[in-house]
Amino acid sequence: MEANSFDALRSDLRKNDQLRPVTIQKNIAPAATGSCLISFGKTQVICAVNIEDKIPGWMRYQKVSGGWLTAEYSMLPYSTEERSRRPGANPNGRSIEIQRLIGRSLRASVDLLKLGPKTITIDCDVLNADGGTRTASITGAYVALVLAIRKLQKEGKLKKDPLTEQVAAISVGIVKGVPMLDLCYEEDFAASTDANTVMTASGNFIEVQSTAEEGTYSREELNAMLDIAEKGNKELMAMQLAALNE
Repeated sequence: MEANSFDALRSDLRKNDQLRPVTIQKNIAPAATGSCLISFGKTQVICAVNIEDKIPGWMRYQKVSGGWLTAEYSMLPYSTEERSRRPGANPNGRSIEIQRLIGRSLRASVDLLKLGPKTITIDCDVLNADGGTRTASITGAYVALVLAIRKLQKEGKLKKDPLTEQVAAISVGIVKGVPMLDLCYEEDFAASTDANTVMTASGNFIEVQSTAEEGTYSREELNAMLDIAEKGNKELMAMQLAALNE
């Protein structure tokens, strides 16, 4: 079945290869070096970047050149219908896995040698969760990162532009036998297979996290998911550039 059919009707009447409405509001956190509020439908995430003139202790000990990029991710207590506890100093396993994914994804967009002895910290805080929080975090984090780099360059604190690749991320899945793009929570819950994809503007994948629920999926289904993921990521990248150039 083709991904753009309406046979598996979605609750919001989207085509199966269509993104939810996406909005990006820049400079939402004035104290951060760069920030934005990104929305994928009802999912909302604040992405903030701070850049400090220091490097982690392990880099100094190992005498590693350049700088570092790391990320933290959390879901605010009121981001879901049932209140969640604040992670405090001990984030849960899911949060740790997601923040590592965000860090890996954004490190692929930065030349850490050109960055110099600085540390980029990305904070992604979920205001409202309706599926796709990790992919929204990565997509918004890239925008916040570009804003932060631009600010330091304007202030003369960064001589070389360390950015190398534009990055975006989107979820896909198989729901009722049909490949679907950008799953909301309801669709993610019903999916027999779901995947999170992270891509660069050059068309390469940084990561594909794909899992079947109580079953398997075929090579053809994987290819179909990757096809619509590529389409969605290209559309997101165009939105990132539009927001940055406003």
